[in-house]
This record gives sequence, structure tokens and C-alpha cells, in this order.
Amino acid sequence: MNESPAIGDLVGNRYEIQEYIDEGGMQYVYKAQDRTLDRAVALKTPKINSASKRFQRSARTAAKVNHPNVAKTLDYFTENDKQFLIEEFIDGLNLSKCLFKHFSLADPFLSAYILHHLAKGVRASHHAGVIHRDLKPSNIMVEGSYGFREIKVTDFGIAKMAQEEIDEAVEGGDETITGSQTVLGALPYMAPETIDKESPHKVDQAADIWSVGALLFELMTGTKPFGTGLNAAHKILSNNRAPFPAAIFANKQFEFLNHQIAKIVEICLKPDPTERPTADQLVEECETLCYPEILREVSTVRRRDYRYGFISNPSFGQDIFFHKASVYGTSWSNIHVGDRVWFSRFLADPGERAHPVLKMNSDDQT
Repeated sequence: MNESPAIGDLVGNRYEIQEYIDEGGMQYVYKAQDRTLDRAVALKTPKINSASKRFQRSARTAAKVNHPNVAKTLDYFTENDKQFLIEEFIDGLNLSKCLFKHFSLADPFLSAYILHHLAKGVRASHHAGVIHRDLKPSNIMVEGSYGFREIKVTDFGIAKMAQEEIDEAVEGGDETITGSQTVLGALPYMAPETIDKESPHKVDQAADIWSVGALLFELMTGTKPFGTGLNAAHKILSNNRAPFPAAIFANKQFEFLNHQIAKIVEICLKPDPTERPTADQLVEECETLCYPEILREVSTVRRRDYRYGFISNPSFGQDIFFHKASVYGTSWSNIHVGDRVWFSRFLADPGERAHPVLKMNSDDQT
């Protein structure tokens, strides 16, 4: 293992470490202050020695991609035999922490929004000749956290390293896979040709499209399409995917868009990579989806009646009306006064209206 930097360290005679952010199987992530340009940046450094050998090459790969839906690579340098990658700092959380930790599933408006922006980021990378290889919720950043101001794909720079660890684990068998957190986290989003070393298809851009489809299925249903752990690999290779739950098509307010998104999932998860859409085609599919780009908010249910309720206005104005048909992911009987909910709001007469409304998980009801 590489020794991690400490808060207050100045690296590259320019970047002051301010805050520990996170770590994955391949790297540590910190918030740092760029003293030269007076701005916050994300500083990443390899976590394991084997990753260090490929960090510079991976940084150069990431720097090829320039798009609003991809975290920008700003700098790379070595110091005292340690390597550092500098990326734009995204003020928010990754998709796993922002969404899946707090909600059972995403409504179709949010799913469409995430899909469209993710597809544009993947398209930009493919146009630059870069395959991500490790698309999963922890590698997708949400700027503004609950507000969902922007979606940015990150960690293109370590994707190749993650893929090499995946390859080694798959060749090593179940015990090696079980010992790798990187592989266990990636498995539910891995295309069959990535897992099957006997596959006649090389791993190319189509593998990223598969990962988008797997992630989209999870957004829609709250479950991974092929399960988790080692069983996921066997189900992926046998194309044993979970069905879409009927409940997501039951509410007429959301039924049509969910059907549209489900069709996109189906084509992304084609076992044969040659039958999947390209990133360009995926973006074209997304452009047929109708969804609002409205910031999300969190507040508390103040009143609930037979068919409707009111949410406390975070701006301290008139309470926000919502109808039970706007509630998504749970039944109306499961909405109570005092519940914390997540919603978008729109102008209406006589007051603002919330739509959709999602109840936060029980751990968030404090």
C-alpha cells in the first residue's frame, strides 16, 4: 500500500490537502486548494503499488476527454516517488451515496435525466477513443447532491487499472474475486464479454453501453438486473436477468416514460455486443424522452388527507401541494405527516405543486 497524504500537506508546491473525501479499490481522493489559481480541486493518488505503475498512462487517457458530463483532468505529477492526479472538484456526492443510499428507486423523470447526461459523457469519451470499462454508481458524480444540478462521469483515469484487476481476479477464480472489493463492486455492471475470457468478442465501447443499461435498470427498479456478488457473474453469462416489476408501470402519471426507458434498457443489455446501440445512438434515443430538468429539494410532509397533502416550503413560503398520484416508489398509505420527502416543485394556482414526490428511506426520517 502507498502511504496516504495528510491534511495540510502541500504537494507539487501548489496543492494544499484540505479534506479527505473518499477511497476506492484503486485510489485515495482528497479535496485540495490550488494555491496558484485559488480554486478547489480533487486530488487523487494510487492506493496500491501495482496501480502506481499505470497511473501516468491512465491520467493521459483521461485528459483526452473534454465534456461537461465528464470530470475534467487538470494536472498530473510525481513527487517523492508518489503520483498525483488533479481533477475538477465536484461539489456533491457520487450516485451511490446521493441516491441509492437514501431512496428505494428513482422516478422515471430522474432516470431519464441521469441516463441522458450519462450517455452524453460516454459518447464524448468514445469519440476521444476512450473506453471507461468501470461505469458504476460510485464513478458517477452528482453536482449539488440532492439538487441534481449536473451529472459527471469520473475515474476514466483509473478505469484501465480497474479492468486489469478485474481480469486478474476473473482468471484467479472465485476466491480471488471475493478478495477484491473493486471486482465485487464492478460485477453487477460488467458486460458478459468482460467476464467471459472465452468470448470471441473483444472488450470495446459496447461494454460501456452494457454498464449504462445495468445502471439504468437499477435506477428504475431499485435492484441490480443480475443480482450481486459472485452469482451476478453466472447470471450475466447466462442472460438470466430479473424482470421489470409490474409496479413501476401501474401509475398512469409515470407509465409511458417508464416503458420508454425500459426499451432502452433492453437494447443496452443485449448479450451480443454488436446488437447494442452505439453511444451516439443511445444519445439519440435519450433525445426522444420528455422529462423536466428541475432541481430537487428535501423537506417534510406537514399535512396529509385522503387524496392530497402539503409539504413544508424550504423557502418559508406557502406550503407546497401534492396529490397522491404524484407519489412514486411507495404507496399513499405509507406517506405520513413528518416524513422527509424528495421532490421537484412547479408553479401552479393557487400555490406551488410538488411532482414527483419520493419518500426517503427510514434511516433518513430524523
